[in-house]
Amino acid sequence: MSGSMAGTSPRDPIHLGSGQPMLLLHPFMMSQNVWKQVAPLIADTGRYEVLAPTLPGHNGGVKGRFFLDTAELADDMERRMDALGWDTAHIVGNSLGGWVAFELERRGRARTLTGIAPAGGWHHYSPVKFEIVAKFVAGLPIWLVAKLLGQRSLRLPYVRQLGYVPISASADRLTDEHWHDIIDDVTHCPAYYQLLLKSLLLPGLLELTEAATPTHLVICEKDRVLPHPRFTRHFTDHLPSDTRVTHLDGVGHIPMYEAPQQVADLIVEFVDGYAAPPREALGG
Repeated sequence: MSGSMAGTSPRDPIHLGSGQPMLLLHPFMMSQNVWKQVAPLIADTGRYEVLAPTLPGHNGGVKGRFFLDTAELADDMERRMDALGWDTAHIVGNSLGGWVAFELERRGRARTLTGIAPAGGWHHYSPVKFEIVAKFVAGLPIWLVAKLLGQRSLRLPYVRQLGYVPISASADRLTDEHWHDIIDDVTHCPAYYQLLLKSLLLPGLLELTEAATPTHLVICEKDRVLPHPRFTRHFTDHLPSDTRVTHLDGVGHIPMYEAPQQVADLIVEFVDGYAAPPREALGG
């Protein structure tokens, strides 16, 4: 695979590098753009073919049904993997992307799984599920302002000061380019209400103890969306005992914006431990 973005649109999937397949899945309301800085760092190792697509119902993704759920998101990712001839891949997901990553692992599509502040860590009637839905509903006024004004909303002083809370440790961690991408993503995301409605009716992640795939759980210290330990307890209690757990200090819910090199390094270091060495190293 060539070292360039596939296609011509800025919302086309990021597809870089060559080597073992790696699928990067973005958070709720965002797009593949959250991986813009991380994906090239991983591809530049020369060991991984990296695909970062946009989930259905998000900015640049397929439309999907009105009531989206994680199963439909995983279906779309499987179609993308099949189109590339990937039976399995090293799968990395942040937040909603982490939930989808666990669903793909359950379907046997993951070689390794890295969940960065993954969502879905609740049962059907867990209080934390209703808490997370309430958080996103509480953000409705900001979303409506962004929908109404688009990029002009960034001229309002309170937008950055309130908007960083579910994303980063502090407002100054986000550049103007980050904000441009964030506003573009959240204002082109019909899944905002589709997934919130559906999540009220469905349980979260199940069958975690049955996971046989090498798994890496990454907990973000300044995560205000899914704060530790309340939103991570489901994972730490139910994932297999050999799951690696990393606490990433000083970053918020979407650490790829704040610490792209650190995120790339922790992904590669974990996956390298399970990836087969290149044929040259084996004398093949």
